Amino acid sequence: MSEEAFNMSLRKFLKQVGVTSQREIEEYVRANGGSGKLKVKMVLTAENADLNHEVTGDIELP
Repeated sequence: MSEEAFNMSLRKFLKQVGVTSQREIEEYVRANGGSGKLKVKMVLTAENADLNHEVTGDIELP
């Protein structure tokens, strides 16, 4: 696989993750309301590789 094909595939995956994750968070907040902060964590794993990466953060709620 070429570097360009790899980068395109990676970007496509990350865009899907970003768009679908934002949608899920927005739907959750609309359905459940709340104020303050929503503590979130994303976990990246791969079935066929020793990959485990976590990102945590806070999202300010309206």
